[in-house]
Amino acid sequence: MRRLVVSLLAVLTALVLVAPSAQAGPRGQHPGQGPLRYVAMGDSYSAASGVLPPDPTAPLQCLRSIRNYPHVLAAAIGAQLTDVTCGAADTGDYRGAQHPGVAPQLAALSRDTQLVTMTIGGNDSSVFINSILQCGVAGLSTLGQGSPCKDRYGSSFEDTVRSTTYPALVQALRDVRNAAPRARVAILGYPWILPATGGCFDKMPIAEGDVPYLRSLQKTLNDSIAQAARQTGVTYVDLSRVSDGRDACQPIGVRWVEPVLQTTNAVIVHPNALGEAGMAAQTQAVLGLR
Repeated sequence: MRRLVVSLLAVLTALVLVAPSAQAGPRGQHPGQGPLRYVAMGDSYSAASGVLPPDPTAPLQCLRSIRNYPHVLAAAIGAQLTDVTCGAADTGDYRGAQHPGVAPQLAALSRDTQLVTMTIGGNDSSVFINSILQCGVAGLSTLGQGSPCKDRYGSSFEDTVRSTTYPALVQALRDVRNAAPRARVAILGYPWILPATGGCFDKMPIAEGDVPYLRSLQKTLNDSIAQAARQTGVTYVDLSRVSDGRDACQPIGVRWVEPVLQTTNAVIVHPNALGEAGMAAQTQAVLGLR
């Protein structure tokens, strides 16, 4: 995401918010080829921004953790990891440099790459950041009552995802396939941030009527990611079932995503270490990596 706001009135978070190769052998090795050559791309949900300890090899701006799901997955399958995940990344940062001195993420790929994973799309057009900001401010203005955000913005957020984010995802995934033609590519959906109904105004200052509204927006984003994956021949890692009941309203030790208030991470509304481990396990299961 382009900015992080931790203030209660802002109710904002940087919601900063893998491709076909030979079947991997035991512990991610290909017979006679050594460890699986794995490139991790994507935004802060892939970088695990806010999870300690930070990755000392990463650019400071990227807020990358060594406990992100790519590191967990690489350790589980014995892969050789190149991690270029970076907080605040959107699909435009695949082709262009996100920060001075930070290469476009596509530069990490080659014909020798065998596995690619990512979360991407949540930052495009600032849809998620704007929706959480606006719905948070609206929720505070009504002390959590009604659906002030839905009443004001209607379908505008979901319309932007369908009209702008979706084609950008398709192009980004095509670029990845072209840059790593022999790789198996997987794109993860985003784990649930809010429950289906009710909410938790003490942790996530969203009006009760806007909780299903934002949940629907996240479903629209994940559906667009899944559709883009199908269109480009990429594996979609669906987190909707495994992360259900692990949203930011749940207690410590259950939740995968940290809330705005009563949080344990410096970067709010992002996966914690438990969430990153869960994302790694689901990716490993979907891809059938041993």
